[in-house]
Amino acid sequence: MTNSVLTETAVIRLTRRWTCVLFDLDGTIMDSAPGITDRLAKTLVELGRPVPSEQELMRWVGPPILDSFRDFAGMDPEQAREALTVYRRFAQVDGPYDGSAVFPGVAGLIVRLHKAGIPIALATSKPESQAVMILDHFDLSQYFTVLCGASEDESRSAKSDIVAETLLRLQGEGVDLSQVVLVGDRSYDVAGATAHDIPTIMVEWGYGSPAEAEGTMAVVHSADQLGRLLLG
Repeated sequence: MTNSVLTETAVIRLTRRWTCVLFDLDGTIMDSAPGITDRLAKTLVELGRPVPSEQELMRWVGPPILDSFRDFAGMDPEQAREALTVYRRFAQVDGPYDGSAVFPGVAGLIVRLHKAGIPIALATSKPESQAVMILDHFDLSQYFTVLCGASEDESRSAKSDIVAETLLRLQGEGVDLSQVVLVGDRSYDVAGATAHDIPTIMVEWGYGSPAEAEGTMAVVHSADQLGRLLLG
């Protein structure tokens, strides 16, 4: 996404006082692709299906996994559900945090936002139970006012639905929602935030392509640059 990266002047110009920050998880906080693609490959092997290249499997990282089985593997709804069950079994055995690491500087930024008194929330398409386990594992859950993800039955998996539930929970916590921003890395994040008139800051260290930055407020190349947009 290099062509869309903001200049330093633009970063300063766009800085405002945010009342709440929503974070995506995979590709934004966590470099989780190695673990996800490994579990996807093992799932496809167990089901006797061909395993795409690592590069092709990267397309699967970001959308709900159930959608990826349908859209990229051509599975019908029943087959996709079976594949999801196998995938989740591997995630349970390995731990959903296996093969994952926090992107450089992101944990420190989360702590700084918390100390600055800006409520932060997680809005991820990953199953909520897995997301909580991951942030617990990396000792980050304590800094979030709300942790929201997909429901176990995938009835809540579209990003717009997840953002809606996140906002509802934040409202219940008495959080000021007058100036909310979402930080993500894929077009799914942009679409989900836009559905609620929330601007998006896209991080270029994630798994999206330059074309997916369309409609964002800004694209940043480092946690330091993101911090200047969020904290001034």
